[in-house]
Amino acid sequence: MSIRTAVFCVALALGAPGLALARGYLEVEVAPPAPREEVIPEARVGYVWAPGYWEWRNHNHVWVRGHYIRERHGHHWVAATWTHEGQRYRFQAGHWDRD
Repeated sequence: MSIRTAVFCVALALGAPGLALARGYLEVEVAPPAPREEVIPEARVGYVWAPGYWEWRNHNHVWVRGHYIRERHGHHWVAATWTHEGQRYRFQAGHWDRD
């Protein structure tokens, strides 16, 4: 694991401030499992749903449950994703994009 990937993983695990705004990614050689089905609780005014996703932690995929986050006017939430690139899988953290 590279230093950059290790720092990113530590920041994810610690919930570093601003990380949700960062466009960080990490690459691993292990495919994530299929996403889990979640029951989305009733909508909350002023919040948007951030769906659950598989996070890479301690050399394993760990499910992070979906949750509501306070909305940001003029932005929309882009959910975390995994993409297959060659023999590796790239994780793109969830983040806000401008409308």
